[in-house]
Amino acid sequence: MGRQSIPPRSGTAFRLSAGDTLWVIDPEGVQVADLLAYNANDVREVISNGRTFDYAETIKLTTGHVLYSNRSRPMLTIVEDTVGTHDFLLTPCSKATFEHFYPGQPVHRGCFGNLAEALAPYGISEDDIPVAFNCFMNVPVGADGAITVQPPLSKAGDFLRLRAEMDLIIGLTACSAYASNGGSFKPIDYEVEQAN
Repeated sequence: MGRQSIPPRSGTAFRLSAGDTLWVIDPEGVQVADLLAYNANDVREVISNGRTFDYAETIKLTTGHVLYSNRSRPMLTIVEDTVGTHDFLLTPCSKATFEHFYPGQPVHRGCFGNLAEALAPYGISEDDIPVAFNCFMNVPVGADGAITVQPPLSKAGDFLRLRAEMDLIIGLTACSAYASNGGSFKPIDYEVEQAN
């Protein structure tokens, strides 16, 4: 599969075989991509921020770190990372997110709604959507524990490369929230490099 583009404020889902490499690319810079992963053979096994933080012993995930499932099994390994700043704390933005944080501005179904629609053909429902690995999202944590959402540090052409450690169903978005993307909405590109 060649390079694909996810239009602004939308999402997609696709299969990724064990050993394949997924490139998540920010073609224009300052754009977040929400990433979900499910075991393709049992979608009750899903990416877990809690398990990942536990085993990595850090919330700053980058090259060499593994993203684990709720069953403590490796799902994805970060092979290469040109940004080094991502978020695995915050849930996908939703209609409720817009109503809470952006009163008076147009409401959007957000990454949550986009992921729900894209994943539905795989038998995955809204209640099966966990915290996403938010590629390029910049969420500093203060000494007092306070979190803020700042514009991504990614520049045009920055990317993540992740290797699938099992057969997966991937959900991927071009994030829809104002603050997450520095106030503008851009596409996200991706490419699957098949294992030899």
